[in-house]
Amino acid sequence: MAVLEKRAHMNLSNQDIYLNVVSGIKVSEPAVDLAVVLSVASSYKNVSIPKDLVAIGEVGLTGEIRSVNFIEKRLKEVEKLGFKTCIIPESNKKLLKEDFKLDIIGMKNVNEAIEALKLK
Repeated sequence: MAVLEKRAHMNLSNQDIYLNVVSGIKVSEPAVDLAVVLSVASSYKNVSIPKDLVAIGEVGLTGEIRSVNFIEKRLKEVEKLGFKTCIIPESNKKLLKEDFKLDIIGMKNVNEAIEALKLK
């Protein structure tokens, strides 16, 4: 939330924010950071994220989207699940060796991702 307030200039200090994860699993994987940030921004701006979109990436305190391990394995799973678009760290996209039947969008920071989804 601090990253959204500081980097995306969203005033969240007066908001109650709850995150519900399917089956109540504990989220300890840093690659889920970007999905959480975009979900909160989506809710705050009251703009839906497309149902066929996945976001993968760790978010740093300066808003940068950091690369994650096993990106090709993750993308294969995203593809198997029937998603059409995936936002990933730009640094991961540059290193992809395989071709995917996905629209893969590389992003450098949270503001780029928010603007791409028209959440600003």
